[in-house]
Amino acid sequence: MSKSLKRVKAALEAAGLTADVLEMPGETRTAADAAREAGCAIDQIAKSIIFRGEESGAVVLFITAGGNQVDPVRASKVAGEPLGRADANFVRQTTGFAIGGVSPIGHLTPPHVFFDPRLGDFDLVYAAAGTPRHIFPIPPADLERISGATRADFT
Repeated sequence: MSKSLKRVKAALEAAGLTADVLEMPGETRTAADAAREAGCAIDQIAKSIIFRGEESGAVVLFITAGGNQVDPVRASKVAGEPLGRADANFVRQTTGFAIGGVSPIGHLTPPHVFFDPRLGDFDLVYAAAGTPRHIFPIPPADLERISGATRADFT
């Protein structure tokens, strides 16, 4: 089991949730891939989008519905500082995850986290579990709580 997957399982267990991580037969690198593999609507995929605070250098995570796009202007307003795209090295070094498997929990560096209200329209959503083939189902309220997210309009 990869270190990334172990961190996600440990974060779920530390939050008192069953670590029901699913290994999918196909890749789950994109929201469309994950939705196909999980057999769910694309907006039931909780994407983890990482930005870098341009003033603070902070890791800023936006957990958004799979069909939504993070609007950089709105995201910067929500975060309270200009945000820049995070490159693959920044993502790997600060989160411990490679792009295509970034989980909303289990980060090496605790991020500032914002949550897309659209995810609350579902009883269950699916999030990356640290690898491009693993996802976990979770009620959106639990995901919002355990990620320490603030609900915000950034799409």
